[in-house]
Amino acid sequence: MKCAGFSNNDISVLFPDKTGTRDFAHEQNTKAPEGAMAGGATGLAVGGILGWQYANLFRLQSWLRHRAHEDPPDIGGVWGEVIAIISRIYRRKQFHKRRVMQQFREFRRLSAALPDGVVLLSAGREIRWFNRTAADLLGLRRKVDIGIPIANLVRDPEFAAYLAKPAGNGVVVHMRGRDAWLALFVIPAGDQYLMLVRDVTREVRLEQMRKDFVANASHELRSPLTVISGYLDELVEDDDIAPEWREPLLDMRRQAQRMREIVEDLLELSRLEATADEAPMAPVDMPALLERIVREARASPADSPPRFELHLDPGCWLRGSETELYSIASNLVSNAVKYTPAEGTVTLRWGREGGGARLVVQDTGIGIAPEHLPRLTERFYRVDRARARAKGGSGLGLSIVKHGLQRHGGRLEIASEEGQGSTFTAQFPARRVLARPAAVTKVS
Repeated sequence: MKCAGFSNNDISVLFPDKTGTRDFAHEQNTKAPEGAMAGGATGLAVGGILGWQYANLFRLQSWLRHRAHEDPPDIGGVWGEVIAIISRIYRRKQFHKRRVMQQFREFRRLSAALPDGVVLLSAGREIRWFNRTAADLLGLRRKVDIGIPIANLVRDPEFAAYLAKPAGNGVVVHMRGRDAWLALFVIPAGDQYLMLVRDVTREVRLEQMRKDFVANASHELRSPLTVISGYLDELVEDDDIAPEWREPLLDMRRQAQRMREIVEDLLELSRLEATADEAPMAPVDMPALLERIVREARASPADSPPRFELHLDPGCWLRGSETELYSIASNLVSNAVKYTPAEGTVTLRWGREGGGARLVVQDTGIGIAPEHLPRLTERFYRVDRARARAKGGSGLGLSIVKHGLQRHGGRLEIASEEGQGSTFTAQFPARRVLARPAAVTKVS
């Protein structure tokens, strides 16, 4: 039978007979065992490789856990290279660790030998480490105080302010529990801080003894000098005194007066040093005070005082102690008059400056060499001792000025050049400046 469009061969392809079907099935059954055997061998090979890799991974993991006590496993191939790289990194790490530990032990040994205490602080000012001296001075305990803010253990307002912005020459605090005085210095070191602790109890007590001695001696000398000066004044005015004694008596009166001035300066300096509080905030008419000081300087028994120039802001007053401000200004003017020739000029400027106020005393005198400037405010320091004795200076004037300015929150600046004169500037903070209304301002 034929179908339209199809031959017998085509039909046989589409509908094979039973004999053809049996041949195809036989062929497939013959190939199946061969594929199964190949797949099994491949699976075994992959499983072996994975097992070997897992065994190497397990050996690596075991060695990494106990590498401090075990040698690295002997594995070839890629795993051997990995273990070799890890071994090098570990040896390098151990080398740096030993080096750091050695340096740390050396640091601890050296810090333990220091006479000062050493405290290592974190960026938040917590204690990270301290040596034995610091533990003894501050009463620190290693297992308790590590991690505690140092401000919680050293409770002092001045130290807290210094710790917030460490700068300058440190701060001295009184440890009331131990009745000791400690000098604390905080040094920034990256994101940490190093605090040095020094016991200055002996120095503080010696300084207090010196102050007490100077104050007591000055008080004891004041009464005898007053009596001696009184008798010398009477003898100089007595017409019955022989002419040959008049000049020696005048010399004795001048020296007695000079000793009285030194005693008065010592008493004033002792009072300023003994007063830790700030000066009061009473209103002071600075322009009037400066005019009075200049009048007194012109009327002084000096041979011939220099010429004065005043540039005063009549509306600029101060809050402070009038007595101390008078002492500050009079010492600056007196110092300028002593070292300025008669043909020279002393200029006073007073007014507002940069939010605060300043007093400038400028002279055209002999000037001061640069090496003397840092020590001018020391007690009894004199650039030219012979000249100072001839002029009657005590060497305490600028020291009184410095301590008086500190009581008012101010500071002293000095600029000078030999042969050109000197400029002394007293700076006062804005909180001390007082503006007077124009209706009550005194115009000089």
